Amino acid sequence: MKIVLATRNAGKIREIRSILADLDVELLDARDFPPFPEPPEEGESYLENALAKARAVREATGLPALADDSGIEVDSLGGAPGVRSARYGGPGLTDAGRCGKLLEALAEVPDERRGARFHCVAVLYPAPGAEEKWISAEGFLHGTIARAGRGANGFGYDPVFFVPERGKTVAEMTAGEKDAMSHRYRAFLEMKYMLIREYGIRRRTA
Repeated sequence: MKIVLATRNAGKIREIRSILADLDVELLDARDFPPFPEPPEEGESYLENALAKARAVREATGLPALADDSGIEVDSLGGAPGVRSARYGGPGLTDAGRCGKLLEALAEVPDERRGARFHCVAVLYPAPGAEEKWISAEGFLHGTIARAGRGANGFGYDPVFFVPERGKTVAEMTAGEKDAMSHRYRAFLEMKYMLIREYGIRRRTA
């Protein structure tokens, strides 16, 4: 079975490939096809955005597509930036710029009110053997927003997302550490088990 990963983000591609490495599927990505447009992320939920991306890639490639949408939700900001995490602070900002904007917004917020979580929703469209049907899974990672960015690994808000039980930000973790606990890991692990249990996708044999 071939599945296209509906993202051009190299960090996401690496993470998803690692999580699904033992499934008997061939994981392709946008680089394996002629250029095609990506839909704008205009939905009001992670599910809407992930489903729109998966449908668009299915239409462009003719193959089942696996997409996700995720964001960071900060308690003291009422859950913002949430679904607009990738656009936080306005157009043109880099990951570092968005992290800086978030730290600026929380500059006066005390440590006990800096709780946050990463939230990810994954969608496979269409589900195996079911045209126009889709399946979804979600995952969370809880933590706090650090006072300053730390670490050089990962991407997005990883440098400012502190995980208390590990005593480090996500960007200070190795790829293996992050893969074993991230919101994306938890969403795609649930998706993997759904594919195995409900759709008969096999694990690779050594």
